[in-house]
Amino acid sequence: MAKVQSSSDMGVFPEKLDLRIPGPTPVPPAVLRAMSRPMINHRGPEFAELLGRVTRRLQNLMQTEQYVAILTGSGTAGMEAACANLISPGDPVLVLEGGVFGQRWGEIAQAFGARVHRYEYPWETGADPDELARRLRATPGVKVVFATHNESSTGVLNDIEALSRVVREAAPDALLVVDSVSGLGGAPLAMDAWGIDAVVSASQKCIMAPPGMAFVALSERAWRRVAESRAPRFYLDLAAHRRLYEKGQTPWTPAVSVLYALDEALALMEAEGAEARLARHRLMRDMVRAGLAAAGFELMVQERWASPTVTAVRPPAGVDVEAVRRVARQELGVVFSGGQGKLSGQILRVGHMGYATPMDMVGAVAAAEMALMRLGVPVSPGAGVAAAQRVWVEAGGARR
Repeated sequence: MAKVQSSSDMGVFPEKLDLRIPGPTPVPPAVLRAMSRPMINHRGPEFAELLGRVTRRLQNLMQTEQYVAILTGSGTAGMEAACANLISPGDPVLVLEGGVFGQRWGEIAQAFGARVHRYEYPWETGADPDELARRLRATPGVKVVFATHNESSTGVLNDIEALSRVVREAAPDALLVVDSVSGLGGAPLAMDAWGIDAVVSASQKCIMAPPGMAFVALSERAWRRVAESRAPRFYLDLAAHRRLYEKGQTPWTPAVSVLYALDEALALMEAEGAEARLARHRLMRDMVRAGLAAAGFELMVQERWASPTVTAVRPPAGVDVEAVRRVARQELGVVFSGGQGKLSGQILRVGHMGYATPMDMVGAVAAAEMALMRLGVPVSPGAGVAAAQRVWVEAGGARR
């Protein structure tokens, strides 16, 4: 018989758990309501209208005029689609690895038979454009460069604009493929203006929708590579998606309810406006960084590389980070993430993306601070909260 979870494990009101993780993120009520709309024929005119509208909204968000394929699957499905459509067995590729998701690029590319070269950089920093240029010159014939926009396993934001310039100059025939699963919507990204050849993202992060949809946009250069690629593919065949899009359809049965939710979430993002949305994410980042540092946590990433969507910190010396997470969840109703890969058990990750506000960050910092106090760590009550509030006030918030 399955064990019944007691209410003490999640508090008196289990639905009030506050997700402060790097995804999936909380979903706005309007987006949840959109999922309850009646089913429609995914080969009919109503679906064609919905698909076209969502595609145009994603193009605006990615800042591209290129077609955006909407796949039913996770962000990793989008990453695999990029590899399946752009790699031929034996192709030399260069993977920028500074965290778990950079490593994932290498694992997927290797599965498709690529000869994988790795530029491994410290997990506390972003990729260095000068070092990338050196690596590319030392590895002639690279077909694809894989990069991560926002490495959510570390809280690092890469300078994709600068990295793209390097690829164009040092390896002009190589494609630049970018994972922006946890960056798109919360950090600047201009696919066409920056010369990116492929952008991969997903629904459940900054976009504020449930998991279940991945997006892949390709440049004209990348589409020519699709026609040349000899890798096997079927469900993730992007050319099939583009052909069926002309008929207002997807090749395979889509997650219609998630597409409804995605449409509503993108409408909310448009209503907020890009400038305000990006500023909100930067403010939440700065509040969390200041608050957690004042509470006694050690920031893992310097300000230069600090992600606007997730912050990674180390606990005070001698404090078990998993104990902090457990107390925050079970006693305070706030869910934080731990470390991944070689950082497992070492760091706390706080998500501040999507459907979140500065007031939510005050609560998140308070929960982390309270967890330390409940574990017996000498913390000045309110130190972290006050630091977060000061950042908010200095940014113009909390005005009368």
